[in-house]
Amino acid sequence: MFIRIYNTLIRVLYPLVISRYIKKRMHNGKEDAKRFNERMGRPTMKRPEGKLIWFHGASVGESLSMLPLINKLLEQYPDAHIMVTTGTVTSADLMGKRLPERAFHQYVPIDNPKFVTRFIRSWQPDLVLWFESDLWPALLSGIKRKNIPLILVNGRISNKSFKRWQQFDFISKELLGCFTFCLGQSEEDAYRLRILGAKDSMCLGNLKYAGINPPVDENKKAEIAAQIGNRPLWAVSSTHSDEELKIGKFLKRMTEKVPGLMTIIAPRHPTRGVEIQNQLNELGLKTALRSKNEKITKQTDVYIADTIGEVGIWYDMAPIVFIGGSLIPHGGQNFIEPSRFRDAVIVGPHMHNFTDAMNRAKKADAVIQVNDVLELEETLLQLLSNKDLLEAKRSLAYNWAYGEAKVLDGIVEKVKGYL
Repeated sequence: MFIRIYNTLIRVLYPLVISRYIKKRMHNGKEDAKRFNERMGRPTMKRPEGKLIWFHGASVGESLSMLPLINKLLEQYPDAHIMVTTGTVTSADLMGKRLPERAFHQYVPIDNPKFVTRFIRSWQPDLVLWFESDLWPALLSGIKRKNIPLILVNGRISNKSFKRWQQFDFISKELLGCFTFCLGQSEEDAYRLRILGAKDSMCLGNLKYAGINPPVDENKKAEIAAQIGNRPLWAVSSTHSDEELKIGKFLKRMTEKVPGLMTIIAPRHPTRGVEIQNQLNELGLKTALRSKNEKITKQTDVYIADTIGEVGIWYDMAPIVFIGGSLIPHGGQNFIEPSRFRDAVIVGPHMHNFTDAMNRAKKADAVIQVNDVLELEETLLQLLSNKDLLEAKRSLAYNWAYGEAKVLDGIVEKVKGYL
């Protein structure tokens, strides 16, 4: 009943209200004017022959988590093609650069029954994989109406969302009832999906743990490595405001205990590079800024990597990585990526955005969690002065990360009956 009422209202409101909102988005650069026909369900290319698998994710994060599964399915099904839909300009640009052969991008149609029907009729997908929590009533009901298998992948229901959905479970039951089955990111997510109305829900693991490593430009890496030489090295990644200052305050002491120590700081927001440099210079540290192409000399204490798309270089070079967003109540950042580069990974006390992953990693002794900056200093000193300990921590992190990546095989096995 809810979906029927929703679809009727959208048909009425689109020409009166929603179309104006869309025009405003286009004016602000949030819609791709050149490809807007796609948003109305009109394809900009012909449907490829053979099986077509439709992947959908809301934006950049979901798009990146799709890539390993896209590669795996294309490998398993050499005659199949994959269409990826997203709704943001940024994710469209990213997919255009990262999608492999036999995969292509289209913008997801606006959630209007007319556009959805046109889109599905044009593409006629054989299977739809829907990522995380982007639940649009017209899209989901349109897929179900055509009896196309629809699978929720990496489904996620936060505590806040769960409580809100429970108050409107008549809506969640209709929406989740459109899915053939649901795969939750964690056992807790799978449980919440069942409570909210999913017919069949389970957890095979979090697909984000199977992500493709960030690219490494070997030429750039060799250039930086030559400047650093044989100096002891560690990296600090995805830091937020105040974290660099906290770390900078103990680096002066660390350089006395570990002569020649080199620190690479890659802030979460590269635009803060100059700000970070000024803070560290005031502490008496010698810095070099990558965005200004400043070279690393023997006197450089900290290299500020304030650029985009180069984090893979720092993970590949440094044997120890501290993950930012965790010394402050932000909730942490992705600590799994450096694990796949065989780095010893340290995080701070605030990792609540990665609770499930942290629990599993700690059980495998694959991550080191410190309570404060003092413990971070002590842990770093231990790792730098004990090669056996460092090697053990690197191996534990790497083995855990690649064990988690087996989720890919589980998902492929689960969906193969629909292809």
